[in-house]
Amino acid sequence: MSRRAQFLEVLGIPTEWVPRTRVAAPAEAPPHVVAQPAAEPPAAVTAEPVAAAIAHPEAPPAVPAVPPAPERAAPALVPAGPAPGAAQAEREAAIATMDWPALEAAVAGCTACGLCQTRTNTVFGVGARQAEWMLVGEAPGENEDLQGEPFVGQAGKLLDNMLGALGLARGRNVFIANVLKCRPPGNRNPEADEVAQCEPFLRRQIALVRPRVIVVLGRFAAQSLLRTTTPIGKLRGTVHAYEGIPVVVTYHPAYLLRTLTDKARAWEDLCLAREVHDRAGAGA
Repeated sequence: MSRRAQFLEVLGIPTEWVPRTRVAAPAEAPPHVVAQPAAEPPAAVTAEPVAAAIAHPEAPPAVPAVPPAPERAAPALVPAGPAPGAAQAEREAAIATMDWPALEAAVAGCTACGLCQTRTNTVFGVGARQAEWMLVGEAPGENEDLQGEPFVGQAGKLLDNMLGALGLARGRNVFIANVLKCRPPGNRNPEADEVAQCEPFLRRQIALVRPRVIVVLGRFAAQSLLRTTTPIGKLRGTVHAYEGIPVVVTYHPAYLLRTLTDKARAWEDLCLAREVHDRAGAGA
């Protein structure tokens, strides 16, 4: 075996192809025979790549360069919006830091739910802002919407009489507020979204007043504040808690105007609230 053949075998080329001399076509072909073109010979292995492989035996055989694929433009990134509930959480956090003037202004200008479109006035609340007693109703009625104050009219007069029997008065030593600060049309029950938008205001009012006892007036207010579906008849007579503050549940004054027989039960509830208040004062 020649040295050239040995090199080719090391490179994995056992056979060397060499071009053949083209065979000339016969001068005169028979008229019925068509001359066929000679087959194209395979390309010969030239000495240049062999010599390069010998000079650098560890280098792999040269591979023809492939043009790089055109770069694709990166897809445009769409800015992510706020996570669900993030705006509401931000709003609640802002309300939780407000003082009385800022809170009252926020309620007066609130447009968080559709009730802002039908209200005459917002009903912020009334009474002593450092009171030991706090009363919470459900929502303003027609008279409250017109006057901008909770519990006015006949129901308000009855409530004032009940408070007077305990030595309380709305302008002196009790603060009165509602779960909702705007009147629902037709005095319908508040909707879940309306309560969710308004509750941060009530929560901040309670935090600023820091009462010793909360008296909740009516089924809807009790169920909203305590986050329960338990009927008011089963909520009465038990001391509950909201943000660590004792809560006593009783009937709404408007209900008592229609159901006189339950006035005695409402008085029992107020007496329970007075006991809770006195115990809280003794432990202070």
